[in-house]
Amino acid sequence: MATSNVLVGAAAAPQRITIRRIGVADLKDALRRGLDDFLAMPTHAIFLCLVYPVIGLVLARLAFGYSVLPLVYPLASGFALVGPFAALGLYEMSRRREAGLDVSATHAFDIVQSSSIGAISALGILFLVIFGVWMAVANAIYVADFGYAPPASFGAFLHDVLTTSAGWNLIVLGNLVGLVFAAVVLTIGVISFPMLVDRDVGAAVALKTSIEAVIENPLTMAVWGLIVAALLVIGSIPAFLGLTVVLPVLGHATWHLYRRTVDAEGTPRPEVTPRPHRDRSGADFPINLLPWRR
Repeated sequence: MATSNVLVGAAAAPQRITIRRIGVADLKDALRRGLDDFLAMPTHAIFLCLVYPVIGLVLARLAFGYSVLPLVYPLASGFALVGPFAALGLYEMSRRREAGLDVSATHAFDIVQSSSIGAISALGILFLVIFGVWMAVANAIYVADFGYAPPASFGAFLHDVLTTSAGWNLIVLGNLVGLVFAAVVLTIGVISFPMLVDRDVGAAVALKTSIEAVIENPLTMAVWGLIVAALLVIGSIPAFLGLTVVLPVLGHATWHLYRRTVDAEGTPRPEVTPRPHRDRSGADFPINLLPWRR
């Protein structure tokens, strides 16, 4: 029974889900609404997403320190592969703001108490596996072109990549393979995660709906993928610090894109188990510093 609920949700019978046709104007509106959510909840959004650029900096430092310099670029680009899962709290905050509910920062973690958490966790594991496979494939491409010997220096690495046929092959093949991974993640993740935050439909139904939404709107979703990639590149250039703005805006915008693409009003909403009330303490830091947390 538990496995069935993770796959198909709480509905006793299949529910009708309508997928709408959308265009570039809808993407602009989703981005506008995402930016509006970010401006309305800036401290919370930055707090939630600050961890990601920090992780990026740490991973980059480890790469330089442990002679895995060739994996810095795959690690950085891998943000796009785990982004739909990482933005769960942002979907929840946009959902609550849209519904006129309390948008206290602590509610970003209500998904942990949601009846959809099993399906969300299952999809999260899938995305982490995809990220791990991407890293393994990227490393295999580098080894095929340059062998197992680590770069002698950062300068030598850049010279080899930019001025040799092996380096050009690495750039072209690596980016083409990365594009395939990104397309797969976009197809299965653009709708599935926000839908599971909004509806208790199970992982299989959410995945199916996301794939059908992309098939119904292939060009529009391709444009969305290009927008996401461009913004992630722009946000990553200044030592990943720009991601503190780019990630929350994209997270909120993805919620609104889901809302414009899918009509799932006939499906059950997830049940959220109330968290026990407790007095504030030092464990709430820095949440208890937010002036709009109530």
